Amino acid sequence: MSLHFPTSLSFARSLRVRTPVYGCRRLGLFRGKSTVKQHFRPFSVYTALRSDRDNKPNSTRLEERRSKPIRENVYTWPNLLTMSRIAACPVLGYAIVKGDFYIATSLLVYAGLTDFVDGFLARRYNMRSVLGTILDPAADKTLMTTLTITLAVKGMLPVPLAVIILGRDVALSLSAFYIRYTSLPAPKTWARYWDFSLPSAEVRPTEISKVNTALQLVLMGTTTISPLLPTDISLPLQGLQWIVAATTIWSGLSYVFSKDAVRIIAQHRVRRKGPSDGGPQK
Repeated sequence: MSLHFPTSLSFARSLRVRTPVYGCRRLGLFRGKSTVKQHFRPFSVYTALRSDRDNKPNSTRLEERRSKPIRENVYTWPNLLTMSRIAACPVLGYAIVKGDFYIATSLLVYAGLTDFVDGFLARRYNMRSVLGTILDPAADKTLMTTLTITLAVKGMLPVPLAVIILGRDVALSLSAFYIRYTSLPAPKTWARYWDFSLPSAEVRPTEISKVNTALQLVLMGTTTISPLLPTDISLPLQGLQWIVAATTIWSGLSYVFSKDAVRIIAQHRVRRKGPSDGGPQK
């Protein structure tokens, strides 16, 4: 005996099983328009359930992703160590002005250790954040500004060199404020501007800038501990001062002509979306 299975579309539709949603609607237990739709699959007695959200076009979902603000965790150990390094700068400056170079040297050692530890924690335990890319160079600049001003006041650093270092830092700080404003997603409000859990742009130091920062730290550290040394190192310090002046000017110009110094976070994350996610093709 052979079995014949009708394959007509009308017979397949007759085998559909009504979902409980429609049964509840008949009994009056479910009111309002249902957000669940039935999708017919031939030769199956079951129906697939999909929500209205799955039926949205890719362009609509892409716009929703763009409008949703990107937030990240800023309360991490690397950020806390960096903040402690910034908080120690006023004490360091006061110690230098008062001539207490033992305390000043101890705070310099603390600044160097915390700088190493927060970088290690960020890389080892994946605690990187956009705020960290802002705080870390800000802590270095705060330390450098404190040492530059106080050492110049004490007459241990030439004033023209202090003007070059401070002028570059002021120019970069003003540029950072401008980049933050232009890259912040709408709406541009005062509260959102200072909300660093909403990353907008990332500043990447250039190679010459890294070298210049290291040379500046060596110069400021050596100048700070020079009163505690038994020998006179004024002549080597003069040569190091000329090198730092040259690299400071060079590093400032590198941010102007470099294309990779600033990266816009929102545009970068949208470009990473593939065609299946509704993102633009490359």
